This record gives sequence, C-alpha cells and structure tokens, in this order.
Amino acid sequence: MDWLSYSAPLLRGAWVTVQLTIYSTILGAFFAFAFGIGKTSNNWITKGISIAFIEVFRGTSLLVQLFWLYFALPVFGQLIGVDLRLNAVLAGTLALSLNIGAYGAEVVRGAIQAVPKAQHEAALALDFTPRQTLWRIALPQAIPEMMPSFGNLAIQNLKDTALVSLIGLGDLAFRAEQVRNFTQDSTTVYTLLLFMYFGMALVLTGLMRVLERSVGRWRGST
Repeated sequence: MDWLSYSAPLLRGAWVTVQLTIYSTILGAFFAFAFGIGKTSNNWITKGISIAFIEVFRGTSLLVQLFWLYFALPVFGQLIGVDLRLNAVLAGTLALSLNIGAYGAEVVRGAIQAVPKAQHEAALALDFTPRQTLWRIALPQAIPEMMPSFGNLAIQNLKDTALVSLIGLGDLAFRAEQVRNFTQDSTTVYTLLLFMYFGMALVLTGLMRVLERSVGRWRGST
C-alpha cells in the first residue's frame, strides 16, 4: 500500500472532522454568547449559572468531559430511570461545543465590558432599557473586538476534534490510526495527518478572516 492509497480513508475521516468542527463551533458560539452575556447580567441567578458553566468547563479537561458524556452520562441515566445514551457524533459535538463555549463566554464578557462607560451613560440618557443598551449599543461595538479571539478558538476546536477518535468516532485521527495499524507506516501516515490538519487550519483561518472583515464592514455601515 503506497501513500496515494491512504487518501480514501483519510479523506473520509477528514470529512467527519470538518462536520464536527462546523457543528461544534456554531453551537459553541451560541453557548459563548448565552453565558458570556449571562455573566454580565444583574440577575444573580442568571449570573450564577453562567459563572458555574464557565468555571466547570474551563476548569476540567476536555477529554474527561468527552468521556463523561459518552460513558458516564448513560450510567447516570440508568440510576434515575432515563435513557441518556448519546451516540459518538452527538457526544463529541456536545463536548467540543461546551468546552469552546466556556472559553468563548469569557471573550464575549470581556468585549462587552470593554465598551466605554460613556456609551452606557448615553444609552441611559436616551432612556434605553438594559436590553436595548445591550443589543443596540454594546454588542454592535463588542462583536468586532471578539472576532480575532473567536478565530483562535475555532482553530483550537479543529485540533481538539482529534480527541473524539478515543470514543470510536471515525474522524481523521481515527482513520489515520487505522491505516497506520494496518500498514505499520507511521512516518507517512502521520506526516499526511499533520499536513491535512494544517491545510484545514489554513482554510478555517481564511474563513474567519473573511468573517472578521465582513463584521468590520457591518460595524462601519451602522
């Protein structure tokens, strides 16, 4: 088996990795905004839940989170009489999105709180409600500031997808290990794996830069 024949299984695995990255990044962005905004809330319940989410998922290993969702959650479900089994795709997507969401929440929180105090005072003078101030004043200024950090998180999330191979999901890392075990050609397989991850990271970086420029133009037009 030569290196050209490795491409079919590796490309199948790469497609799974791409899907995982897309799904978990989008869902992670939702968690980031939900809990990042929640941490700035004046409601102590909302703020407390947001802080707990952020600290738990930033303070524990992604690998442990993944194993807990895939292996421990079904056992917990049996104890309470509820079927909580997750398939590998769902467990992997959820673990990745919760983890990136926790880190992204701090980015959102920091960007919102970095909006000059004078802007909030102006909104108060215009008799804006806290919700109007958030959506019309704070977020339009904060979102462009978040984009570079979100780009870094998206790249990290792509690399973290390799962990899902440990629960049997056929991503790029899983397929590469299968090929290596079959051929014993570690050098070629892992070199291809390195370049494939690097190529996907370059594409993702380009997409995030396009998105960043688009957000910047949107801000400039408002």
